[in-house]
Amino acid sequence: MSVSRMMKRTSLIAMALLSAGCSAIPSAPPAIESRVLLKSTTSWEGSAYQAYPAGQPELTVMRINIPANTSLKWHQHPMPNAAYVVSGQLRVETRDGGKSIMLKPGDVLPEIVDRQHRGVTGDSAVELVVFYAGTPGLPLSQ
Repeated sequence: MSVSRMMKRTSLIAMALLSAGCSAIPSAPPAIESRVLLKSTTSWEGSAYQAYPAGQPELTVMRINIPANTSLKWHQHPMPNAAYVVSGQLRVETRDGGKSIMLKPGDVLPEIVDRQHRGVTGDSAVELVVFYAGTPGLPLSQ
């Protein structure tokens, strides 16, 4: 094989290796993104949060699945909490009938404290992630 042919062949192999190496160089990792989903000093119906329960803080995070066409029992929470709607639609209403709100996936609800309310699903099930800020032994709802 001639020297010039050998050089051309070596050049082609080097170019192939370089181009293969270029595609193997890792790209920069995606940027970390964060956004506030909820920041509130009041519940969804406008009541101002007064204070957290006294004592050692205890956080509870629950995943709650509610079947389609279900009305939850009337209940109230003794501490601030917030619900994130993962899927489905949920209507939340106060027992006195004064207020209601319709939630969809991606919505965050700052819950009412010490006031009776309930959730009602429609034709599809609802999945929630709920964050409670209470104290040990304090029930999440009553």
